[in-house]
Amino acid sequence: MAHQPDANSTFTSLLADNQYLVADGAMGTTLFSLGLEGGGCPELLNVEESDLVEKVHRRFIEAGADIVLTNTFGGNRLRLDLHELGDRVAELNRAGVSVARRAADLADRPVAVAGSVGPTGELFEPLGTLSHQRGVEVFIEQCEALADAGADVIWIETISSYEELTAAVEAASGTGLPVAATLSFDTAGHTMMGIHPRDFGRWWLGHPEVTAIGANCGIGPGDAVAAAHAIGEVAPDAVTITKANCGIPLYQTEGGLTYPIGPEGMDDYVELALRSGGRIIGACCGSTPDHTAAIREAVDGFLAGARPSFDEIRDRLGASVPKATVGTRREGRRR
Repeated sequence: MAHQPDANSTFTSLLADNQYLVADGAMGTTLFSLGLEGGGCPELLNVEESDLVEKVHRRFIEAGADIVLTNTFGGNRLRLDLHELGDRVAELNRAGVSVARRAADLADRPVAVAGSVGPTGELFEPLGTLSHQRGVEVFIEQCEALADAGADVIWIETISSYEELTAAVEAASGTGLPVAATLSFDTAGHTMMGIHPRDFGRWWLGHPEVTAIGANCGIGPGDAVAAAHAIGEVAPDAVTITKANCGIPLYQTEGGLTYPIGPEGMDDYVELALRSGGRIIGACCGSTPDHTAAIREAVDGFLAGARPSFDEIRDRLGASVPKATVGTRREGRRR
C-alpha cells in the first residue's frame, strides 16, 4: 500500500512555495565536457569519481537549478548486471544521493535532490519476459536505497510502457517520498510503446500517489512542450514537467556527438512550456549548465500569456504534434 508523500520533503516545499521550478540538465553531457571519457558504468563514478560528479551538480545549482537528479539513471540491478555490478545496487545509489546532497547543502537556498530511476532495459510481459512482480522487486531495491540515503523525491524517467511505469510507481510510492514520473515521447508524438500524452494525463487522474508527471528526453523541446500541452488538456491540475533534450545529436568526425540546440534556444522553449501549463522545466541530453542558466533567466523573466496552440508550438519549436488517439485509455479519476 502506498504511503502518503512526505509533506516535509524539500521537493514538496519548493512546489508549495514557487509557481515554477527549474530542474537540472544532462549529467553525461556535462561529465564529458569536463574531460570524462566514454564507456563504463556511470553509476560507478559516484564512488570512484565522486568529486567530479559533485562538480557537475554544483555547476547546475550555481546556474539556477532548484532540482538536481542523482547520477543513478541506470542504477537498477538489471542494468548494473550488464557491468557485473548487480550486487552493488544499494551502495551506488546511496553514493549517488550522498554526492548530490553534498552539492545541494552548499547552496544558499533550498535545492531538492531527486533520486533518478531509469528503465530496466528489458521488456515487460506480455511483449517480453520480465514479470510485473520481478519488475517491482528490481525497482524497490533501487528506490529504497535512494530513499534511505535521503533523496527528496523519487524521479522516474524515460519510461515508454504502462507495464514498466506501473511497476516503478508501485515501488517508488512505497518509500513515502513524493514521486515524479516522465515518459519519453519520441515516436510521432507517442512513446516507443504507443502511449499518447493525453492518455498519460488520464492515467495520472487515477494515480494520486504521483505528484508530478511529464516528458523528458525525446527528440527536442518541441515534442516535450507538445506533450505537456496535451497532458494539460485532460489533467489541468497536474504538476507538469518538461525536460527536453537539445535536438537530434549530430556526429562530427572531430569532437564526437554534438547537439544542435544551444542555450540561446531556451527562451522559446521556456515560454511555450510555461504557457502550456508546465511547472517544472529543465533539459536533458545535450544540455549543460549554460542551458540551465538560460532556462533560469527565462523562467525568472516569464510573463504569463495565453495558452499556445499546437500549431504555435510546432511552428516555433518544430514539434511533431501529437494527434488524437482512438479508444483512449481511462484509468479512473484523481482523488
